[in-house]
Amino acid sequence: MSPLPVPPGSALPPLADRMRPALLEDLLGQEHLTGPGKLVFHAMQTDQLPSLILWGPPGSGKTTLARIVAARTRHRFEALSAVLDGVKEVRAVVDRAKAAHPQGTILFVDEIHRFNRAQQDAFLPFVEQGVITLIGATTENPSFALNGALLSRCRVAVLRPLEADDLRRLLQRAVEDPQRGFGGWSLQLESGVLEEIAALADGDARYALNLLEQFVQMHREGIQAGEGLTMEGLRHTLERRALLHDRAGEAHFNLISALHKSLRGSDVDASLYWLARMVQGGEDGLYIVRRLIRFASEDIGNADPQALTLALAAKESYHFLGSPEGELALAQLVIYLATAPKSNSVYTAFGRAMECAGRSGSLGPPLHIRNAPTRLMRELGYGKEYRYPHDHEDGYVAADYLPEPLIGQRFYQPVERGFEREIAKRLDYWQKLRNRAQKPES
Repeated sequence: MSPLPVPPGSALPPLADRMRPALLEDLLGQEHLTGPGKLVFHAMQTDQLPSLILWGPPGSGKTTLARIVAARTRHRFEALSAVLDGVKEVRAVVDRAKAAHPQGTILFVDEIHRFNRAQQDAFLPFVEQGVITLIGATTENPSFALNGALLSRCRVAVLRPLEADDLRRLLQRAVEDPQRGFGGWSLQLESGVLEEIAALADGDARYALNLLEQFVQMHREGIQAGEGLTMEGLRHTLERRALLHDRAGEAHFNLISALHKSLRGSDVDASLYWLARMVQGGEDGLYIVRRLIRFASEDIGNADPQALTLALAAKESYHFLGSPEGELALAQLVIYLATAPKSNSVYTAFGRAMECAGRSGSLGPPLHIRNAPTRLMRELGYGKEYRYPHDHEDGYVAADYLPEPLIGQRFYQPVERGFEREIAKRLDYWQKLRNRAQKPES
């Protein structure tokens, strides 16, 4: 059996480059641009491409789309990277384009937002004269990343993050393609593996293919032995374990765990004891206070918002005084944290939000709460029908601020302890205003 095509040290390009589509119909996820009658499709059919700014997230196909256009056009094609190339390279491209006129030159500039204003201005007269047809790729909002004069001479094509199903299809291509994929290896994948990789990639085709390639590389020996690729193996690939660098070994973590759990249990004496043990053991005071700052948010949170303020003050005191004088500030903080009302509502609410964000992918904000400082953004509907709460009774507007698929989700649930009791009252009050606004008039 031949070795995998991308072993360590191989000169072959990465899987993401090998699987790059060469035909417009093979480019997934951008049918609003590449479908029959759409902007790019029509431009390629007629070979009359306008200057374009391809705006989209990483891995959405900006560079691939530019390469497909280049392969089909009768124009000359040049490429620059705003990360690697400077004024010298820009001038050289312009000189070659002028020499080749009137054939015309398509100039692709990757990461165009990295060019400064003067470099962007250098393209203007040649774009206007038709010497250069500019295709710029950017992950940044063109309204902010490009100067107005250049932007006004270009069409903006918005590329979307790939849907999970598109990513799964792309991964399946890589698994099945004997030339560009894994060189004739028969990869047996447990059900759900490709779907999981697609979900983890969150719309980024390059990330999805890189993860698949890493997964295969890490399990080369098992594949040679005829083993399949499993969900458990994927989890192993994704593990990111921090290396432990400390003198005391296990005792170091046992002591900080004892301190944390004693604080959580509101046992002030045990908390002071474990703090003393750590100080006597030579533990770095700034490490201790970092853990205490985390505790203030994780285990107290808004039940006593002052806990975080005092924790940060203790950090500044210890940093200013050092040991041993600063250790008294740590002791003062430990007593306060141990005796404060406890709530992990902030911790669990953020955990729920993180889990939801990871599961739901890159949902955009509703258009009505997006900022719209430029004409392009206003034309796209940004900020339309936004209602300013301060202009309304009670300083409140019953509006939806979550993406549509998540409307009604609740992450934060305050407890009936400490200051969170007051927060709960505020939430109840706003919910009553929302219910009243949504109640149909009789």
